[in-house]
Amino acid sequence: MSSHSVRVRFAPSPTGPLHLGGIRTALYNYLFAKKYGGTFILRIEDTDRKRFVENSELYILETLKWCQIEPDEGVGYGGPYSPYYQSQRNNIYRMYINKLLKQGDAYYAFDTDQEIDKKRKEYNNRGLVFSYNSRIRMDLNNSLTMTKEQLYDKLRSCSYVIRFKIKPGEKLKMHDIIRGNIIVDTNHLDDKILLKSDGVATYHLANTIDDHLMKITHVIRGEEWLPSTSLHILLYRSLGWTPPNFAHLPLILKNNGKGKISKRNTDSLNFPIYPIQWKVPKSQIIIPGYRELGYLPEAFVNMLALLGWNPGLKREIFSLQELIHFFSLEKIKKSGVYFDIKKTNWFNKKHLNKKKEEIFSFLFKEIKTRSILCKKDYLWKIIHLTIDRIHFIHEIWEHSFYFFVPPNSYEENFFNKICHENTILQLENAKILLYDMNQFTSVNLRFLFHTIKNKHKIMQLFRLALVGFLKGIDIFLILEMLGKKESIRRIEKLINRIKEKI
Repeated sequence: MSSHSVRVRFAPSPTGPLHLGGIRTALYNYLFAKKYGGTFILRIEDTDRKRFVENSELYILETLKWCQIEPDEGVGYGGPYSPYYQSQRNNIYRMYINKLLKQGDAYYAFDTDQEIDKKRKEYNNRGLVFSYNSRIRMDLNNSLTMTKEQLYDKLRSCSYVIRFKIKPGEKLKMHDIIRGNIIVDTNHLDDKILLKSDGVATYHLANTIDDHLMKITHVIRGEEWLPSTSLHILLYRSLGWTPPNFAHLPLILKNNGKGKISKRNTDSLNFPIYPIQWKVPKSQIIIPGYRELGYLPEAFVNMLALLGWNPGLKREIFSLQELIHFFSLEKIKKSGVYFDIKKTNWFNKKHLNKKKEEIFSFLFKEIKTRSILCKKDYLWKIIHLTIDRIHFIHEIWEHSFYFFVPPNSYEENFFNKICHENTILQLENAKILLYDMNQFTSVNLRFLFHTIKNKHKIMQLFRLALVGFLKGIDIFLILEMLGKKESIRRIEKLINRIKEKI
């Protein structure tokens, strides 16, 4: 592939927030463009004004920015093929519609919705499916069945749509980079609408013309567009153009295997579906996205890239630059892929290891708001000791609080179990052992504990005294970090609590 020839586009509709499937489409387009030194274009497909949702466009731009996959050209970025909004290109589409009408590849249809509904019912009653196609169009209300005079009268007085005229009896050959060769029988295709009654081009027409005029070389889009591709190829042919290469991406499925993820089923999912938060217009509802829940953009993009594509290597953690290097359309799966939130959390955990500075600043702020003073290298030590326990930056405090503050309460069940004289005796004895140690290091402490008889029980008691819960890192490391004085102080506090309870 010659390096500067690749031009791809991401063409979302402004009908609400992008979900995982949409942003993955953008990512694959971006990776492919960057791999071949090509151009990644953002186009807004806003021909369907009825479904327009305010703020969608800003949301799309902000999401691409957060994922670090910004376009080179298009809406918000400018470029030689503006406007990049379909709604502003209608006069361009009109020109090509006239060409198709002149050639006899398109025709005017005057059927009202009521007439078509009536036909649909007649067909249903006979157990058939109505389709506006080559077999039936000569019996319907359109320019194919009229004289020129009748047509001119109609055009003056009635509203109409313009339909594409499918030529029956052809086995249309198509090639998809992911799915291979596909053959479509044109007898099964219907005469799709190219221009709606309000004079606006449909997506099919607009997107075909725009892809050609913007010199798009590869159309990488969701599997739901596969059934329309034959129409798009026939449109290219009628207009005398060479079609781009097509690659249709697999669906992202819910991990229970029940259907694909979509905006309509956000409530029933146990994982977030939007990359960044979405504020539902005209309501107070805010749906958090991966960004707000503490996922790193690098981890999110890494997870998304491997949701349907695999470079065939042993490893799974990649930076954006590495993803670009390894990416290929040929290695994308054909079948749907399951989304797994546990795996997504694992990706975040792995990418956190490169974010120790950010964890440091987060922890530093946490202790500052609590007016705790401590040395920088003490903080760094804590981060190294606890980083493997966290999946998100914001979890660092709950896994390290006991290094800064003594517990003010104890895990209830365990505390009640140990409330007796015997425990006090055991703790007093262990305390004396700690007191007599010269070098208070985890190595020495571990060695000392090997000599105690009921060491497991005492270690649990120490953990309760130092942390307040039966959790946390290695108990000997906690003792060493807190030091002799603070460790003994916390053990004495537990002894006093038990005495009060008894």
